[in-house]
Parts: sequence; C-alpha cells; structure tokens
Amino acid sequence: MRYAIFSDIHANLEALQAVLRDAEEQKCTHYICLGDVVGYNANPHECSVRVRDMDCPIVKGNHDEQASLIESSRDFNELAEAAIEWTREHLTNEDKAWLRDMRLQRQVRDFTIVHATLDTPAQWGYVFNNLDAAASFTYQHTAVCFFGHTHVPMAFIKDDTGVRRVRVDQLRIELAKKYFINVGSVGQPRDGDWRAAYCIYDLDHENVEQRRVKYDLQIAQKKIIDAGLPSLLAERLALGR
Repeated sequence: MRYAIFSDIHANLEALQAVLRDAEEQKCTHYICLGDVVGYNANPHECSVRVRDMDCPIVKGNHDEQASLIESSRDFNELAEAAIEWTREHLTNEDKAWLRDMRLQRQVRDFTIVHATLDTPAQWGYVFNNLDAAASFTYQHTAVCFFGHTHVPMAFIKDDTGVRRVRVDQLRIELAKKYFINVGSVGQPRDGDWRAAYCIYDLDHENVEQRRVKYDLQIAQKKIIDAGLPSLLAERLALGR
C-alpha cells in the first residue's frame, strides 16, 4: 500500500492537479489530506470539490475552519483574513458544511493524521522544533503521525535518546521509534522551494519519501491577480515563502 499524503492545498488547483498526477505516476494506491484545502489562492470551490470527490481520509485545518464560519475569530493576520473573506464568498453552502464537519485528528490503519498538533489540535499551534514536537509525542499512540500547518517539510524522531529533527527525503520507519512527520505544502510552500510538496508512505516497505512537483506557477499567480486577491499572495508563490 502506497499512501500519497498531502496538506495545505490552499485553493491552488494547479498545484493540486500536479501532485495528484505525480502520485498516480508513482503508483500510489491511497490518498490522505491533512487539511487547509482552502485559503490564499483562487480556486477554493474547485479544490474542495476535487478533494471531496476523492472520498479520502481528511482532517480539518485552521483555514478550513475559518472559511466555514460566518465571520472570522480574529486569529488571522491581515493578508490571511483578506483571503479568507474572499474565500467565503466563493464557496457553496455544501463546501462550507463539508469543511465544518471535518474531524481534527484521526487514525488511519496504524498511523495518525492531524493538521497542527496532537496535544491541542483545535488551537492550531505550530511545530518547528524539538520542544514543540515533544508535546505532540506525549499524545501520539501510534508509531507514525503525519501533520502539516507550517508549510515546511520536516520530521521529528523520538527514541531512547530523546527527540531530534531530521529531513524527510527518504525516511526509513524503524521499530521502537516514533515519527512526527510534516509533509510540507501543496499550494504555498514556505521552505524556499516553490514546487508543490507531498509525501508517499509505503507501508509494505516502511519508508516515507518526500516529493517535490513543478506546476503551472504563472497560471496560479494570474488567477490570484484576476480574482482581486492581494498581489503579495501571487508573488510569494514564486519565492516559496
């Protein structure tokens, strides 16, 4: 079984389509979405429909939650808030109900998925360092957990020596260790690489592979500008920031 695990699409249809094509070429058999289907980019409805039609396991992201509300909870910065207000106007009631009803975390087979953290998933905390990861490991009851939210691919490993951060790239899952793995972002990477990011988890061979995929960046940028969204959202796509 080969799982394509992706997160933080953020309404970037071109990036999503490229990732799904690559996953098919890599012979993935199953798909999982770690949330934030919407926000920032210009195709929230189309991305919602595409992921919903896949009928794959999914967890809620903070942008999914905010887009399903009548008004924001004031947790977003000015740029994110402008995008989420625009997003609400371009989602159907069915889209919003689907986003609203997502679970915060869940177990798939023998691994866990969550958008942000396992200790306080509804507070949308960020995991960037060993201390952050240690809090989630306390609540992790499976060997492997995948998360998103930071838009930066990375992995944390817990063993008898403590917690350490490593690159994903090619990661072998070993017995007696726990893994908290960020798959990166499909629609708005923030690690300096503009290409869409996702991971493949091969259960038969017990390894995780980081994938980066080129997509039609110019079309995604033009859609943002044409929609009247802040131009900075288009500019940052090319920077991977």
